[in-house]
Amino acid sequence: MKPMNDAETTSPPAPRPVPHPAFDAYLEHLVVAKGLSENSLSAYSADLSDFSGFLGEKSAALEDVSEQTILLYLMRLRARQLAMRSVARRLSALRGFFAYAADEGWLAKNPAELLEGPKLPKLLPEFLTTEEVTALLSRPDVTSRLGFRDRTMLELLYAAGLRVSELIGLRLQDFDAQAGILAVFGKGSKERLVPVHYVAQRFLSDWITGWRPLFKPQCEAVFLNRSGQALSRVAVWKLIKRYAFEAGIRREISPHTMRHSFATHLIEGGADLRTVQLLLGHADIGATEIYTHVQAGRLAQIHRRFHPRSTLADSAT
Repeated sequence: MKPMNDAETTSPPAPRPVPHPAFDAYLEHLVVAKGLSENSLSAYSADLSDFSGFLGEKSAALEDVSEQTILLYLMRLRARQLAMRSVARRLSALRGFFAYAADEGWLAKNPAELLEGPKLPKLLPEFLTTEEVTALLSRPDVTSRLGFRDRTMLELLYAAGLRVSELIGLRLQDFDAQAGILAVFGKGSKERLVPVHYVAQRFLSDWITGWRPLFKPQCEAVFLNRSGQALSRVAVWKLIKRYAFEAGIRREISPHTMRHSFATHLIEGGADLRTVQLLLGHADIGATEIYTHVQAGRLAQIHRRFHPRSTLADSAT
């Protein structure tokens, strides 16, 4: 028997990503022109790297990419059983990249120009009832420094509708205690001013002046861990999961659930979508329209109560 040499026993090398300066140029463009956050930039980089690896597998150059090439890539993603929303995100990243590459002259034409993303069902946001919010806020032990910190964070998430990245990114100078206003830096480093109610103001003021110094701060972040450094997203997520369990909330919730609850309860109280859009920092009011289910529910309740043909109106007379 002929002995196998090393070349015969080794598996074929993995396809290498297709190197092209347009990829790096686009990522730099996203930072400079779009002001994307580090997390968003990392997601774009991973998506483009995956597509680049696909081109390497096909031995295709970036200049050879056609609409058919992108469709084949999307089919590959579906074969890997990626969720439809993940596929839609990858396509969105590619459409942005190819539009940029064509505009900058890297490519003769945009192969993704006519491609449309899959139609995704609009998911209603998961939110807490006012009773659940009250139960959640009551869980931290405000007589301890960690408990007071956690209560203050929960109050702010609900009072200002902050994203978790905005919460952990707050700096001391972002809070105007006299006006009760937070300067919040959201997606794309866009600043918005958000008023907070007096309860959250009181907790935040007491935290900054009385409790925060006990953590021996090593940075300007408002909320600190035990070492005096800024809290991480994961730490906030774990805290909310723990307090939700202690409050008897058995549904899956996250820091973003507090943001959804903030918006939903505002609309339930009569706020208009435009106001909620400004408070949430949505660039497009279409992103705020997911909360219209609340308005629709309230309108249906009013209709049933007051319309002459309503059974509720009949029973009330």
